[in-house]
Amino acid sequence: MRVAEHVEVLRHDGEQMAGAARRAGLDAAVPTCPGWRVRDVLQHLGGVHRWAASYVATGRSQPFTETEENRFFTVVADDSLIDWFVTGHRALLDTLVGAAAATSCWTFLPAPSPLAFWARRQAHETAIHRADTESALSTVPQWDARFAVDGIDELLTGFLVRRPQRIAADPPVSIALSVTDLDAAWTIHIEPAGYRVVEGRHPATLTLTGSASDIYVLLWNRTGVDRLEVQGDPDALDTWRTGATVTWA
Repeated sequence: MRVAEHVEVLRHDGEQMAGAARRAGLDAAVPTCPGWRVRDVLQHLGGVHRWAASYVATGRSQPFTETEENRFFTVVADDSLIDWFVTGHRALLDTLVGAAAATSCWTFLPAPSPLAFWARRQAHETAIHRADTESALSTVPQWDARFAVDGIDELLTGFLVRRPQRIAADPPVSIALSVTDLDAAWTIHIEPAGYRVVEGRHPATLTLTGSASDIYVLLWNRTGVDRLEVQGDPDALDTWRTGATVTWA
């Protein structure tokens, strides 16, 4: 996907998230993140948007210190929280749209360019937290298959690869994922030393088949297997859920 496509999804999902927050109310529980309220999701993502925009806007080449990061995550009162979130979301969009293609700054995953990295990462960050916010309304967003496949790839081959040893099993198990609305499949091998991913659908302990969007949110542990075709041992998914728990995505 191109930078402009990621930015457009980021725009749409941020707007949808703000609308869902207004409908649900800030005190509504977030079932996908036990213990969270809608205000917690807004507070977190509003800070992340400001944090990400700062790297692109300033060209900072090193990660912020913990003290420096804290300034992006100040507590905001309920009566101004949604407006604060919307302001930060719009500022991130403006920063990404206005940045030069050759912009150089710190990143934490491989990407064609820093701008491509931040547009992609923030699009998926926002998509998953939109799902969190909508879970307070008992709804699950659906995304275009290309974007969802892109998100599955980012999670499996980028985001979680930074700490693969967190997802381990002895004896080993495997999970094959097959997408029905695009030609895409992966097989996850969860072994004593960690996990690894190979492209394609191979014999596995558990095989899950469904839309790219449904597999996307499943892998982020935001939904169950209700909308998927399940073959094999469903307990293998518990191994994934235990190791791949990511709340503050």
